[in-house]
Amino acid sequence: MASLFRPLMSREGGRSYPRVFLSRKSSSRYALALMMLLVLSVVLLLLLALGIFSLPVRSDSAPKSQADPRLRSRSLRDVEGLGQLGHQWTEVISWEPRAFVYHNFLSKEECEYLIELARPHMQKSTVADSATGQSKDSRVRTSTGMFLHRGQDKTIRAIEKRIAEYTFIPIEHGEGLQVLHYEVGQKYEPHFDYFLDEYNAKNGGQRIATLLMYLSDVEEGGETIFPDAKISSRSLSWSNELSKCGEKGLSIKPKMGDALLFWSMKPDASLDPLSLHGGCPVIKGNKWSCTKWMHVHEYKV
Repeated sequence: MASLFRPLMSREGGRSYPRVFLSRKSSSRYALALMMLLVLSVVLLLLLALGIFSLPVRSDSAPKSQADPRLRSRSLRDVEGLGQLGHQWTEVISWEPRAFVYHNFLSKEECEYLIELARPHMQKSTVADSATGQSKDSRVRTSTGMFLHRGQDKTIRAIEKRIAEYTFIPIEHGEGLQVLHYEVGQKYEPHFDYFLDEYNAKNGGQRIATLLMYLSDVEEGGETIFPDAKISSRSLSWSNELSKCGEKGLSIKPKMGDALLFWSMKPDASLDPLSLHGGCPVIKGNKWSCTKWMHVHEYKV
């Protein structure tokens, strides 16, 4: 230390204070170190400007949409589906029976895909005979329809996966999708989706819930109606556009891409008679829909 510093004494106010000066040798070393530090700073700034080097960024400062994929909007493209999904939101329309509408559940492209897939194979719709369990023709259901195989293709699998995510019912508990077409005057009288016979309940047990997806708009009529639903008011935004049939209970007007979920069983596993529902006659236009029935247990296909 003696070779680096030369302490001197200065006198101020009658007192002596040590003053420290760098020697010529240490002064040159200090100047060299300062110059090297300056050169390194300049080089670092150049690297940052050119993008060759970047400073680490704390993960919590990143945008939330990048930090947690679960926070991304569901209105973005469904990479496993077909087409662009619109803004999705859920509307509770009834607690007795339990019924909800998932707005923009399907994209326009998915709706059109299902229609074109089923159109060449449509047949007269049937109903289940409560006595024998067998399918039979009936005047209470005048639409045409066809069943798709569960997991039939990539688009069908994406839709079935989405249904399972929304309903919390496994894909394996669902029947194949059924596409339905109602022309002017065609309807489905009020009925239950749960079984009144033992024959149909053997595969998968009782039907617990139904998801009805609307593949098209309907100019007039075609509402889904719950005649026995307990409703306190008719405050739905489309209540002024209902047909006479639709005014007789809780009604949902078809809108392309929307999906109606209703439960045929109560939380205590008893059958819900308030789930009685039907399809009002189409007055103007065409009605295309797609139904997914879901069971208590795995449904064998």
